Amino acid sequence: MLYSETLGDTGEAIVFLHGIGGTTRYWKTRVQPLAASYRLILVDLLGYGQSPKPWTKYTVDRHVEELYQVLHKQESLTIVGHSFGAIVAMAFTACYPHLVKRLVFISLPYFGNKEGAMRYFRNSHLANRYVMTNVAFAALACIMTRWVLRWLLPYVLRDMPREVVQDLTQHTWRSYTSSVWDGIYRHDLINDVEHLDTDCNVFFLHGELDETAPLSGVQQLMAGHFDWRLDVLADVDHHPLLRNPEWCLQMINSIMKN
Repeated sequence: MLYSETLGDTGEAIVFLHGIGGTTRYWKTRVQPLAASYRLILVDLLGYGQSPKPWTKYTVDRHVEELYQVLHKQESLTIVGHSFGAIVAMAFTACYPHLVKRLVFISLPYFGNKEGAMRYFRNSHLANRYVMTNVAFAALACIMTRWVLRWLLPYVLRDMPREVVQDLTQHTWRSYTSSVWDGIYRHDLINDVEHLDTDCNVFFLHGELDETAPLSGVQQLMAGHFDWRLDVLADVDHHPLLRNPEWCLQMINSIMKN
């Protein structure tokens, strides 16, 4: 069973799903104010944080299957997903539309297909060029981070909260590489879009300067869905919640009234 925490005990339920390399601590202190009005369910995805880390393929379908065991007794959920967590949120809702009322995608990565993703990252900065396009380099980076560089990370990534940086070691090279290759590159988001219930309210929150999940990908994914809403945070990268939590909470509060 996946590890989860619940904050608050009244109001509608909001589920928070972290991205690759994240855990429940990505959200916990920043979304805490919402617990005064809503019941917040924070989940560590399979292979991350305090959840099990089996030797398996970390496909989106497997992530959805495990998440269902946590959420199947809920109803009228709002799911907030960051990055890869947004992909899992969309796939979960496509499979179980009766459970989800609203979707909030923060920094959703979409590249069209595997070739588009590879092409994008090959033209990205040096770290992404190797880690995001080569499984061996990605696995080596995970091992080095977990066993060699873990104590140095807080001093290197000074623009990130300490607990978020610490949790970059709370996964295995298998859960990381498989989530990227099987979960992002090989998963068909368009198929999930086509299976979303038309009554589900869909919202996107995105950083204007996101180089990990380009804004153009979200705009492409939204084409033809005139009832979907996109709000862009100026001069912000892949982590709107970390850079401007007040804006994100304000947007989520507004969305909950829809």
